[in-house]
Amino acid sequence: MKISVILGTRPEIIKMSPVIRECEKQELNYFILHTGQHYSYNLDKIFFEELELPKPKYNLEVGSGSHAEETGKMLIGIEKVLKEEKPDAVLVEGDTNTVLAGALAASKLHIKVGHVEAGLRSYDRSMPEEINRVLADRVSDYLFAPTEKAKENLLREGVEENKIFVTGNTIVDAVYQNLEIAKRKVNSLKKLNLNPEEYFLVTAHRQENVDVKGRLKGILEGLELIYNELNLPIIYPIHPRAMKRTEEFGLEVPEGIELTEPLGFLEFLQLEADAKLVLTDSGGIQEETCILRVPCITLRDNTERPETVEVGSNVLAGVNQERILESVKKMLSTGRKWNNPFGDGKAGERIIKIVEEI
Repeated sequence: MKISVILGTRPEIIKMSPVIRECEKQELNYFILHTGQHYSYNLDKIFFEELELPKPKYNLEVGSGSHAEETGKMLIGIEKVLKEEKPDAVLVEGDTNTVLAGALAASKLHIKVGHVEAGLRSYDRSMPEEINRVLADRVSDYLFAPTEKAKENLLREGVEENKIFVTGNTIVDAVYQNLEIAKRKVNSLKKLNLNPEEYFLVTAHRQENVDVKGRLKGILEGLELIYNELNLPIIYPIHPRAMKRTEEFGLEVPEGIELTEPLGFLEFLQLEADAKLVLTDSGGIQEETCILRVPCITLRDNTERPETVEVGSNVLAGVNQERILESVKKMLSTGRKWNNPFGDGKAGERIIKIVEEI
């Protein structure tokens, strides 16, 4: 059996790292195909080295573009590789254009597709990620749902139950495994002169937030209120897209917000683990904070990770400045005693076992 692991963004590399490590551990016949959806080859090369993962056999270096441009280039490149390699199964993860292109190219070549993190739904079709995850689920042969709730979503949509496997989420494996690597390699708090639980951490990069002036303004003003009220530094590793839009919209970064360059995953994971609270519009970070028992504020009006809200690790604040501040105060007063709904850290092992058995 030959397996192709298709990925294209840093979140996919992180979440597929346990699957890749399990392939390595079992000495399976597999290869990594990297579309290069967002980052330069050199940056991602360092990222693989940082996480102690084998380098991709293929890198399409597609780069950023419109959704049509990215997906079209990926379809052409992925199809060419799959025709040459002839794998028995393709594994994709999440909701990016890479996932859609990988699943579509493989299914049209009659190669079995396994979708890791299947069944997540925000029910907001204005998000390109929602369209990608729904379409990927429709053409996949094996749907690796992270939770029972994700399985229920798939069953409601008419997916056959024998195609669905509840495995837990690979992010749990990744957090545990990569925190151990981080302890050996980096010291983010020392680098930024921070003390544990004496700072807030922020990420905001989704296009529905940073491409809309009113929403980005609301986030920045919410952060200003937090600093004025609580007087703790707010660390914001700013995405190039968010920085560009801030300048284009003529918005000012308020006092108390310390902008940094985008950080390596290990550095960010350490900062996340020791933060007093995290504010984000990232789905993956909602999960990571839940696993790490760090309170989370989601700067969105919906989430495809409702489990985090249900267990009490996360609250949806949107982008209204007053609501953001109220949400922060609420989460700081509730403690950190929730249960982790995403599994036991053995999702990668289960996924590979299922693929081998089938």
